[in-house]
Amino acid sequence: QELPETVLLKFFRTENTPVPARPTPEQLSNLIKTSLHYPESFNHSFHQKSLCLVPVTLLLSNCSQAVVDVMIDLRHKTTSSEALEIHGSFTWLGQTQYKLQLKSQEVYSLQLKACFVHTGVYNLGTPRVFAKLADQVTLFETSQQNSMPALIIINNI
Repeated sequence: QELPETVLLKFFRTENTPVPARPTPEQLSNLIKTSLHYPESFNHSFHQKSLCLVPVTLLLSNCSQAVVDVMIDLRHKTTSSEALEIHGSFTWLGQTQYKLQLKSQEVYSLQLKACFVHTGVYNLGTPRVFAKLADQVTLFETSQQNSMPALIIINNI
């Protein structure tokens, strides 16, 4: 009894099929650009009201052509004693974590409230922003580049 003839299979791939390139860590850490908008200085009468609330806008810009998952964490505190001496400590009021999704080139405005209990110079640049491409299955997001310190002066009137 004769064995059936074996036929070799050939696989073809058209050359113009794009192979998605894996973004570099540097690209992943620059998916979202953040900027804080707030008054340079804020006058408050601590004798009349012990808590000074200042509205702050966190602007998030998706710099990529892809959909990006974003996580914002406001619980981060400055721990170095030197920074605390210069800037003092303040609290973000309300929700402390946000998860959202930004479409390609989308800009999102997040309204926050900073709470101060005494006069001084404070660094509002404490929110940590993490992002990942929405279509990527990763266990954690990449920390986004942090901008310059965002200093505010709280005055007593």
